[in-house]
Amino acid sequence: MATHTLPPATERWLEHYPVGAVVACGSVTLSEAELLEFAERYDPQPMHVDRAMAEAGPFGGLIASGWHTIGLMMPLFVEHYLPFNGMAAPGIEEVRWHRPVRPGDTLRPQVTVLESRVSQSRPEFGVVRCLVEVFNQKDELVLSLRPTNLIRRRPDAAAQG
Repeated sequence: MATHTLPPATERWLEHYPVGAVVACGSVTLSEAELLEFAERYDPQPMHVDRAMAEAGPFGGLIASGWHTIGLMMPLFVEHYLPFNGMAAPGIEEVRWHRPVRPGDTLRPQVTVLESRVSQSRPEFGVVRCLVEVFNQKDELVLSLRPTNLIRRRPDAAAQG
């Protein structure tokens, strides 16, 4: 499917998120130093912080924390997908870590809109559910999740009901 182009974040409204739209969200490369710094602070499991144990373990080397992978995805998701006029997300479903992320990997998030509708309780907002998939440089899926976002409707559309 062709990639959907969104306007700048300050000009995005519910109407810019049709069902089936696919949005490319740039890329980021993970360094070993960054991997270790995050893991030592937030997820100090051996496969994330101890090179020798990681090499001897089932992954054959250091891997990023899944939480770090989400953290790497998030700024790209915000920049390329979310509007500045949205509200906090009510939740995320089905977080899955499909493959390990390693130092030197380049991650590329892609978002597919699954549902886009006007909120019944707050008609000035829409409810947008999407599938976020993060691929590495080999186009292997490494992470997927399904967030729901509340996104403002265009003021003239919201006024019309």
